[in-house]
Amino acid sequence: MYSWVQRMFARKLQIDYETDGQRHPCPIKWLDNFSMRSFTNASVFDDTLPVADGRLEVGSAVPIHLLREAMEDWFRRKGYLAGESRLLVSETSGV
Repeated sequence: MYSWVQRMFARKLQIDYETDGQRHPCPIKWLDNFSMRSFTNASVFDDTLPVADGRLEVGSAVPIHLLREAMEDWFRRKGYLAGESRLLVSETSGV
């Protein structure tokens, strides 16, 4: 992988949703749908790269708290999250 890509997406995030007391990784389909700028129209999230279920890599300029709020809102509008479900975003050091 090119070194600039490794630096651009240097932060690794775990994206889960919690429903009925159980935690699940967000399907990559959800993450990919959010990351497509033509859908979100928010340039602040341009540096997002879905890599697997529950795994998102982001650039250093992406504000995590705003990302979580925007993703949760988007997932609710798409019907992915319902009722009392909530989105959990945490930064990891893993691969």
